[in-house]
Amino acid sequence: GFSQEYRIDYDETLAPVAWMTTVHTLISVAATHHWPLFQLDVKNAFLNGQLAEEVYMRPPPGLSHPPGVVCHLRRALYGLKQSHCAWYERFHFVALQFGFRLSHHDCALFVRCTSVGLVLLLLYVDDMIITGFDYSTIKEVKHQLFQELEMKNLGSLRYFLSIEVTAFPI
Repeated sequence: GFSQEYRIDYDETLAPVAWMTTVHTLISVAATHHWPLFQLDVKNAFLNGQLAEEVYMRPPPGLSHPPGVVCHLRRALYGLKQSHCAWYERFHFVALQFGFRLSHHDCALFVRCTSVGLVLLLLYVDDMIITGFDYSTIKEVKHQLFQELEMKNLGSLRYFLSIEVTAFPI
């Protein structure tokens, strides 16, 4: 089901996630500029990934099936080696459709420049932070993401990767 070879690259998986320095920098920049920070969560993120190659698997235990039958997967599943990469490729495609471009510094940071300002979108597996100066574009992007992917709006950022974010009155 995949092109990796035992004893060469069999244990390698691709899971592009944000670097912690990028997470810290993004939160710091947002706090310095008094930008809102929002957190979104993609439900069943890996199931959104399209597989680039044909993958077959044995039917799961408890499923009645004739002997010798296998399942042909059309989408990625949790636990499948290709799932991380397939999900990231799907999200990357969606972000580009919404006018974002990939940061040169972190493969999980997406940047969109508008006439009003900047919008930053950071992906960490299935969790996202969105911030920036252009609040109307942030609202529009959130709406577009909810139409494209099944998501949960977690509201203002409070906790992200063991980082607690607290707003202090000015």
